[in-house]
Amino acid sequence: MLNFRLTTDKDIAALPAIERAAGQRFSEWPALAWLADSPVISVGEHRRYAEKGMSWLALAEEKPVGFILAEVHPSSLFIVELSVHLDWQGKGAGRQLISCVADTARTLGLTSLTLTTFRDVPWNAPFYARLGFEMIAVLTPELHQKREEETAHGLAYESRCAMRLPL
Repeated sequence: MLNFRLTTDKDIAALPAIERAAGQRFSEWPALAWLADSPVISVGEHRRYAEKGMSWLALAEEKPVGFILAEVHPSSLFIVELSVHLDWQGKGAGRQLISCVADTARTLGLTSLTLTTFRDVPWNAPFYARLGFEMIAVLTPELHQKREEETAHGLAYESRCAMRLPL
């Protein structure tokens, strides 16, 4: 059984390993296999999200197995990262973490969740589409900036997309 809550300072050290384990799934996708060994979010960055109340955990027997990070945009809560340990993928943790973020967005008076992701990777855009996210053709300034940052970090622009879930 999984439980979900905000991240505390004592949880943070476990999060980079979860992201690294989740990233191993990219080794199945030859064009993106390099992501399996790419750098993960630092402990310091995780701490900043947790301090803002923008980091949630999925826990199995009180052990973190997944996390989601978000940031506030003018009308949406932007999902910065969703990572579930490879051993726990496909068990509902990602879906429930998104639900936690959606609840917070509603509480903040925001009207949607947004994110950027890979268009064709089965556990990326197709996963989010099954949850009701739709691809966005016209980007907000914040999403445009995110897409530009991704390109600068080596992600092919045409391989990515922005998505929105109305709340």
